[in-house]
Amino acid sequence: MTDSSGTVLVTGATGAQGGATTRRLLAAGRRVRFLTRDPHTAAARTLIAAGAQAAQGDLGDAASVAAAMHGVEAVFSVQVPDITGNDCERRHGFALVQAARAAGVLRFVHTSVAQAGQHTGFPGWDSGRWLNKYWTDKRDIEEAVRHAGFARWTVLQPAFMMDNLALPKSGFMFARLAQGELLTALQPDTRLHFIAADDVGSFAAAALTEPARLHGQTIPLATEALTMTDVAATLARVLQANVRAVHVTPQEALAAGLFTGWVNTQEWMNEVGYAVDIAKARSYEIALTPLDAWAAAHSDSIRVPVARATA
Repeated sequence: MTDSSGTVLVTGATGAQGGATTRRLLAAGRRVRFLTRDPHTAAARTLIAAGAQAAQGDLGDAASVAAAMHGVEAVFSVQVPDITGNDCERRHGFALVQAARAAGVLRFVHTSVAQAGQHTGFPGWDSGRWLNKYWTDKRDIEEAVRHAGFARWTVLQPAFMMDNLALPKSGFMFARLAQGELLTALQPDTRLHFIAADDVGSFAAAALTEPARLHGQTIPLATEALTMTDVAATLARVLQANVRAVHVTPQEALAAGLFTGWVNTQEWMNEVGYAVDIAKARSYEIALTPLDAWAAAHSDSIRVPVARATA
């Protein structure tokens, strides 16, 4: 049974997962408030026009978070990973959980990443090879959600976002895509598990509108496991473009301008990977979007060279 009562506070609403969750909740008739540093941005104005309420604030500002929590029944939680060394993900994740508990929030849905909590089994973990803080921050925030005492909670663990192939993220993650090259340090036979942000939003909305359905569950999410050759072929076919996979060494990827953390992640994908049970994800009977359908829906945001017709 769908529950349309109460306000949901969404963090990250001007981003991919939070934006998808906001749209799904509004479509389900829920009242949505979203935390934003600047309610005058184009993304924020779009959400306001769709019926969401903006609460100006920042996860690093306890007073603004407490104010945004007033009258809130449920929370959708997502944080930006700490890539600058300021401990933002950990600080913001714990602060949001604590503020929600203090405000008497009943339901809390948090999105993390597939394989969080499994990190000690990664080969090379003890040597600090895999950006250890990224994984321990993810695990510790998940644990804070599970043990905070919420009446209902769900942890989602998405794999690699299809949305990384679109602007703005593709501009630095796949900078050569605009020239038709899907350049990575992934090996030719590495299968990368993909999920669309819209599908994360669907699972989050289900957990927030159907109280018992996903309560107490940690749910890894992926739709397909594809090689980069598969991805390039899909983009080429759907977008009628010239796209090919280019496989290079990690050193060559760095020389090509890929940032260090992203190259390290690709090495991890080669050796470990997200390892999502796709059949289990499908068993929830919440629609999952294949890459070809996602690419068709987001074609305006994917920069690729259009294929020229031959005589």
